[in-house]
Amino acid sequence: MCGVVGIAGKSPVNQMLFDALTMLQHRGQDAAGIVTCHEGRLFLRKDNGMVRDVFHTRHMRALLGNYGIGHVRYPTAGSASSAEAQPFYVNSPYGITLAHNGNLTNAEEIHDDLFKTDLRHMNTDSDSEVLLNVFAHELQKKGTLNPTPDDIFHTVSRVHERCQGAYGVVAMITGHGLVGFRDPNGIRPLIYGSRVTEQGEMEYIIASESVAITALGFKIERDIEPGEAIFINANGELFSKQCAANPKYRPCIFEYVYFARPDAIIDGISVYKARLKMGEKLAHKILRDWGEDHDIDVVIPIPDTSRTSALELANILGVKFREGFMKNRYIGRTFIMPGQQQRKKSVRQKLNPVELEFKGKNVLLVDDSIVRGTTCNEIIQMARDSGAKKVYFASAAPKVMYPNVYGIDMPAKAELIASERSVEEIQEIIGADRLIFQELEDLKNAVRTSKVPDLTEFDCSVFDGIYVTGDIDGNYLNNLEQKRNDSAKKKKDGYIDVNVDAASVDLTGIKEE
Repeated sequence: MCGVVGIAGKSPVNQMLFDALTMLQHRGQDAAGIVTCHEGRLFLRKDNGMVRDVFHTRHMRALLGNYGIGHVRYPTAGSASSAEAQPFYVNSPYGITLAHNGNLTNAEEIHDDLFKTDLRHMNTDSDSEVLLNVFAHELQKKGTLNPTPDDIFHTVSRVHERCQGAYGVVAMITGHGLVGFRDPNGIRPLIYGSRVTEQGEMEYIIASESVAITALGFKIERDIEPGEAIFINANGELFSKQCAANPKYRPCIFEYVYFARPDAIIDGISVYKARLKMGEKLAHKILRDWGEDHDIDVVIPIPDTSRTSALELANILGVKFREGFMKNRYIGRTFIMPGQQQRKKSVRQKLNPVELEFKGKNVLLVDDSIVRGTTCNEIIQMARDSGAKKVYFASAAPKVMYPNVYGIDMPAKAELIASERSVEEIQEIIGADRLIFQELEDLKNAVRTSKVPDLTEFDCSVFDGIYVTGDIDGNYLNNLEQKRNDSAKKKKDGYIDVNVDAASVDLTGIKEE
């Protein structure tokens, strides 16, 4: 999962891009990058690490220009030490930079086609570079010195025809403007906003989540629709068009479960309200399955994502809600760490129990989901070590049984604890006295809202194995498993890449500081 942002401003955008990426940091902690445009030149800074570590004062001063795009990344395959930071750049036509959130499911086929037919060379294994070259090639075929909005929209329509999978994209065409577009299923989010400067001029922002828009003082306009593209030209004029032949609203439901910030609005749906409803639905299931005479003394969330659901669950059950774990905010998300040992080690560094909330009590721990089970196993043991009599565990999401192919680094199917296992078997493995999962239909109903009547279906592939793009088969999943299993990641972690780090190269036409 990644975060993208693009700004078309009337004054320097470097600080705004930095602030927006900071607001999107939860979407990726592996690498960060910003590229800006000034008087026909591009200025790039990207590297591995958090936003605050990648951009220092000297870098910010060098990022000149009123237009720019930015990216925060975590890898969707392989090792987290990968140097494939974005934005990516291609010099022809015009000079195009691109940042991408998602994953192309036919990237390998396109990669070969781009080389053999379009005569384009790829320098990395990233599907984002593939997407950039498809966009660049289709735009170059228009053969115009000054591309019109219709040229841009035709190019995006060709991207939709050639590329399968999930993508929320921001791209900058040097000297011509800013482009944002979304895959025809709307799997990955993309939203835009605007504001009027003191001089009465209009500025625009495109981002993965609304929080990056509102935090910078922009007004939310609307979500970019599935298959739609928007183009802000060099004069600051905005154009939009539906570019897909058969778009459908089927966003990733895991955005609402885990990835998005609770204060975000995605496709008109409040993530916070959706998580409240998840807690409500789960509480009613507990009352049905466990009975109103349950012996739960206290509900404790696993920080941070499950807090909202756990609070509403406790309210409906009529039991105390307590913060039983204190979080070290300087430890990264364990979900996105490569290698089982590194994840396991980080749990106790990341969370510290408040013993008085556990001692002598029957505790219900609430998490947003259970993926590998390693983290919740450690947390349950921490609760027992702190004196809990019984430790129950509740997941605000259904069982995660299938890998994700649309931009979330879900592990190989064999490493998913819920794959091929019953609730009772999972309960025994993680060491809980009792375990309960959300029902899939309850999760869907928690996210649905009458305010967005067209949004009724979601990509729920990690729960039901139904991949909405319709191009995923057993061979694809087997190949994916080879790339994503922990042994493959360890092998890649131990390999020293002799290629030059792209973040340290002065690319042609780009000033690298």
